[in-house]
Amino acid sequence: MPLPNTSPELTPKQASPIGFNLLVWTAAISEKMNPMADRLRTIGYDGVECFVDTQEVSVYRKFGQHLNQLGLQSTCVTVVGPDANPASESVKVREQAVDYLKGVTDRAHALGATVICGPFHSAFAQFSRREPQPEEYAYSAEVLHQVGDYARQANIVLAPEALNRFECYLCNTMSQLAELVRRVDHPNVRAMFDTHHANMEEKHFPDAIQTIGPLLAHVHISENDRGTPGDGHIPWDDTFKTLAAINYKGWMTIEAFTRNDIDFANSINVWREFSKPWDIAEKGFNFIKTMQAKYA
Repeated sequence: MPLPNTSPELTPKQASPIGFNLLVWTAAISEKMNPMADRLRTIGYDGVECFVDTQEVSVYRKFGQHLNQLGLQSTCVTVVGPDANPASESVKVREQAVDYLKGVTDRAHALGATVICGPFHSAFAQFSRREPQPEEYAYSAEVLHQVGDYARQANIVLAPEALNRFECYLCNTMSQLAELVRRVDHPNVRAMFDTHHANMEEKHFPDAIQTIGPLLAHVHISENDRGTPGDGHIPWDDTFKTLAAINYKGWMTIEAFTRNDIDFANSINVWREFSKPWDIAEKGFNFIKTMQAKYA
């Protein structure tokens, strides 16, 4: 693996950097995303978030070079399937999970990313038809610790994500996610908070954010319907006020979805358009800046 990449640390006076997830257009990174990155930079974004799969490392490196020329930073998001499930009872499957996530780390490093987020603690949309078992947390923690050692070499933080009950069963809440991350016990394995999933699973946003606060490394700003942040009923004042109270300085990245990429949309059960991509990008950015200023 190449020498670690580095990113400037935020000082206490700086607001959290604002990112935009390119999944609103596509799950496949290519030169076709260059104009999107250009316009996002013009709007004022600090970085973009890219989905990472099994495309050639060179694809991510090339796009990362374009981002670097623009002065944009990057983060990544990924998922794992049943053949690479960290929580599997199969030793072979868990070994495949380590290999797959190391490959994701290589691609993220080539891009220049500093964070890999997503529900990679277990297989996406795969259910055991029982409540999560202690051994499943142990299996997942073991895998994530190994990958954390690998990610440390690239100065990348892994930020596993809790999902709603219809997409995951191992980690639905911040309490469950905190338990898992503490079991991992690795400085390069932290946690993320996603407002869309929390809207379904958490009783009280401030309590949830306080629970995960000591481990929090990444935040997805996502409306209840996956449209433009600020247009729905997420308790945004509670969210931004509590993030400010815990002195959170990591990324605030908009994650919204459309049906632009049909295969991806079908895989996550997005059946209609919520908002137009550039409406999401422009209005969402202004919304975050307003809320950051309100709770500075």
